[in-house]
Amino acid sequence: MTTTTKTPITVTTTVHAPIEKVWACWTDPKHIVHWNHASDDWHTTKAENDLQAGGKFSARMEAKDGSVGFDFGGVYEEVQPQQFIAYTMEDGRKVEVAFTKDGDTTHVKETFDAENFHSIDMQRSGWQAILDNFKHYAEKPLSTDKLHFEIHINADVEQVYRTMIAPVSYAAWTAEFNPSSRFEGSWEKGAKISFIGEDQDGNCGGMVSRIKENIPYEFISIEHLGVIENGQEITSGPHVDAWAGALENYTFKAAQDGTLLQVDMESNPEFEAYFSETWPKALAKLKSICEA
Repeated sequence: MTTTTKTPITVTTTVHAPIEKVWACWTDPKHIVHWNHASDDWHTTKAENDLQAGGKFSARMEAKDGSVGFDFGGVYEEVQPQQFIAYTMEDGRKVEVAFTKDGDTTHVKETFDAENFHSIDMQRSGWQAILDNFKHYAEKPLSTDKLHFEIHINADVEQVYRTMIAPVSYAAWTAEFNPSSRFEGSWEKGAKISFIGEDQDGNCGGMVSRIKENIPYEFISIEHLGVIENGQEITSGPHVDAWAGALENYTFKAAQDGTLLQVDMESNPEFEAYFSETWPKALAKLKSICEA
């Protein structure tokens, strides 16, 4: 059965997080890219948001295998901070989102006009799935530290890009983090990749991740999914939630006599001092390899 009129559909959830956090997760592009998908085989690769009446928003939604994707966007009609949002989608359908504070809990009610191609039940389940993903994300401890590092390398962009991710040279420059550092998997967009090494007792640990974006010679984005402990992948649990969804981005810019490599990462606050000390050493090692 398909609809022939713009029937309103409502989906709801209760988020066990304060309104300030819920609002930030809903409206900030750096959070939107983590939850805006209906199933695990889809993701949002980019989001932009001009949060004001008359402002536009957009999100690029793609299958993780790269087979299909589309842009979702619209224009805001009304924005009441931490209370209410109304917008019109590009096809003319209306959406309203209400946020109700209840102590440290927030109720979210989203009502949207149905389209005429899919059943009401299918549309409701799809939007509810996205809202459920939002609830899960907003209830997690969020990485609050945003760390930035950069270095100028006297080599062209292509050489720096290839050297950074080639297995042998990758192991060499990331040895500053762990002498046995290496990766297993692929750097292709959407691919699973693991960053691993052994501790002093010989136990295998590291991070299990996926390549969120890879634009050759321009940009790589890694999304961390969980941790590896004693050789086992762990993607749920309190100590995992502090890392799950954190991004590690590399930007390659052609500069005078070489390349400016920029690293931006979201970090668990307790590791800020470690990364602040170790990343410059690792990038200096990469520089020396590229310039050799």
